[in-house]
Amino acid sequence: MFSAVALPSTAYEPKSPAQGALHRVVLEHLETFLAEAERARSGERLPRFVEKEFRQFLTCGVLAGGFARFHCGTCGMDRLVPFSCKRRGFCPSCGGRRMAERAAHLVDHVFPPVAVRQWVLSLPHRVRYVLVWDHALCRAVVAVYMRVVLGFLRRRAGAAGVRNGQSGAVAFVQRFGAALNLNVHVHALVLEGVFAERSDGAVIFHPVAPPGDDDVAAVLAIVRDRILSLLQRRGLLDAADGFVAPDVLAEEAPSLAGISAASVVGSIALGARAGARVRRCGEPSDPAQAPPLGRRHARLEGFDLHANVGAPAGNRERLERLCRYALRPPIAQDRLRLTAGGQVVLQLRRRWSDGTTHLLFAPIELLERLAALTPRPRVNLVLYYGVLAARARWRARIVAS
Repeated sequence: MFSAVALPSTAYEPKSPAQGALHRVVLEHLETFLAEAERARSGERLPRFVEKEFRQFLTCGVLAGGFARFHCGTCGMDRLVPFSCKRRGFCPSCGGRRMAERAAHLVDHVFPPVAVRQWVLSLPHRVRYVLVWDHALCRAVVAVYMRVVLGFLRRRAGAAGVRNGQSGAVAFVQRFGAALNLNVHVHALVLEGVFAERSDGAVIFHPVAPPGDDDVAAVLAIVRDRILSLLQRRGLLDAADGFVAPDVLAEEAPSLAGISAASVVGSIALGARAGARVRRCGEPSDPAQAPPLGRRHARLEGFDLHANVGAPAGNRERLERLCRYALRPPIAQDRLRLTAGGQVVLQLRRRWSDGTTHLLFAPIELLERLAALTPRPRVNLVLYYGVLAARARWRARIVAS
């Protein structure tokens, strides 16, 4: 018997960001937004890379922005496929494609077939604001965080008799929160154990037991102390009030600084509602009682660490979902819609504890959120540590093939 083979489709329709609500908002309100941002800061324009992000997005999936022509020599059929913008700020189409490609690469060519746990670190508001512009400092903060987590695994394996063990991790710096607010935090996919070299030269993986609630709290306390020490050594911590003092972003890009500061705390920077909070929609609930922390979840003075999600050894589908979640773009087309009055409604992925299910933005308010989320050019937001680092001695013998 022969299995049925699907015939090639002649009705292929490429993704078209130009048909979505986001494209319409950018197209109709970009010039107004740029003028409003310039007026708010006495003639200081937004950085060039931010404006370029918006203008390139308007060409994504549009034939007028360039296309490839595919011709079939047998049937004579022609197909025009428009170019994508290839930006990495907020374009849902390009971000989704990049998410899928990188997640598949990590699963197929980086992570060995062992258990992996996701450690998510969130930071206080003032620390987030500084890391937005200073990528060297952001890398240093992530390195401190990863050294603490990998050191915890190494000590845990050492207590079980494994000497000179080394673990590894891939860290993803995310810049956005659920409300499209500027929220620099770190998703780290960490090997749940260590590799050690035997006397015959073979490198063997030794799994360790999952962390407990007390372990996560202890790791967070060390991470918090070392990050604050790093900021103090860099001269960025004011011992009097505990806030980060210098504001390099305000000096180099004053128009973006005001937008970013407002986005960090969840307020509006431009327009008639400047200084107000983002409007929320949903069925209100009792906010008096905060939801309790779940398992492997700890908080300390604005720092937050969660480590209750993982992928068992051999479950590559689960691991790819974790990678896609850490690599996802900040916004999805199907979560945005326009109201009859021209407002933009963002549907949240999960209902908030206060009952909020949707957020309501004026078009200018949405564009200022997207401007704050746009990363600087030539900034790497995926970082490798331990045995998965590029120059690690055992990497060639460990990574999947």
